[in-house]
Amino acid sequence: MRGCELKGLRWKDVDLEKKTLTIRRENTKTDASARVIPLNRDAGFTLSEMLTRAERLGAADPEHYVFPSSEGRWRREGSSKAHGVIDPTRPMKSWRTAWRSLTKAAGIKGLRFHDLRHHSITELCEAGVSEGTITSVAGHVSQDRLRHYSHPRLQAKREAVARLEGNLPMASISPQDE
Repeated sequence: MRGCELKGLRWKDVDLEKKTLTIRRENTKTDASARVIPLNRDAGFTLSEMLTRAERLGAADPEHYVFPSSEGRWRREGSSKAHGVIDPTRPMKSWRTAWRSLTKAAGIKGLRFHDLRHHSITELCEAGVSEGTITSVAGHVSQDRLRHYSHPRLQAKREAVARLEGNLPMASISPQDE
């Protein structure tokens, strides 16, 4: 999903029973980007945990945002010094500071949130998922966009061309020869 799609996601768009979420036209770039995305196990678990937390905070009405706006400085949940105001009727505007802190702490400073979209699409391509399925999940309107987002790695290319091999003896090629 694009960052703007995540920020515009409301609880009414999440169906944990069917394990899907719906990206509505008002949260995306084009009509073709409106779509239903199936949730894998990890996404379903995470959204379930987020919903439990939102219910505790009174922020789980269908019209409430999954990523609500907050004002003020926040401290760790449960801290007596926690302060700030969550407004679940307004979407989060930015997660820039949190993202930079997270990537710095993880030792991957400079990773952009949008890089995750490129990586996911590349992983789907390398896993052999059909282009039609990938464009449907990603909300792309053309094969050109798919090519822009997918970056097949050398190892994936090796495995692809290895499928063409016959029964000839393997030539010895070292990585330095490439």
